[in-house]
Amino acid sequence: MPMIRRLIALIAFLSSTAWAQPAPPALSPDAALNKLLQGNQRYIRHKEQHPDETLARRKELVSTQHPFAVILSCADSRVPPELVFDQGLGDLFVIRVAGNIVDDAVLASIEYAVEHTGTKLVVVLAHESCGAVTAAVEGGKAPGHLSALVAAIQPSVEATANLSGDRIHLCVLENSRRVARQIRQSEPLLKEAVDRNELKVVAADYALDTGKVTVLEDHP
Repeated sequence: MPMIRRLIALIAFLSSTAWAQPAPPALSPDAALNKLLQGNQRYIRHKEQHPDETLARRKELVSTQHPFAVILSCADSRVPPELVFDQGLGDLFVIRVAGNIVDDAVLASIEYAVEHTGTKLVVVLAHESCGAVTAAVEGGKAPGHLSALVAAIQPSVEATANLSGDRIHLCVLENSRRVARQIRQSEPLLKEAVDRNELKVVAADYALDTGKVTVLEDHP
């Protein structure tokens, strides 16, 4: 029993120090998005500043974190958000999963960033030539747990089935938009934050050759 009480006390301590940090004034959603796009422009021109990589910054983040944006990106090795947006330690709350899909665990992670670190912007970052999307568009039986990814992307495959053009990239764009809508509509926390104009959720697409991130306009 003493061991259990000590464990409970430790959990309570960690909760009070890591989950309930007072947030400094946060960037507005639009200011956060502008900061990301400015960083991406530096990356495109190979004029990176590599901010927030100092020892002082690392020590500052030992007891707190207040990232200015959540990035839900594909796990693809060619699309590392901190490099793509030229940001550093503590700047981005990054969630990476193949196909940049959303499930309860992803939504919970976003809720944590919004509720406990004060983040006001979520970017769903898709990219060209996504392997998960390609597998979903090409169809067939996916081996192992890959079937879960394919199933999650399937609504986007169906939504773009009759469109002309690059089937893979059309599905990539639709999937990014659809996931952004799922996040906006996630009840209760995220939808309420969006409705209060305290949270912006945008879809975006990354070009592998140029490095450019394009924010996508949503559509019904």
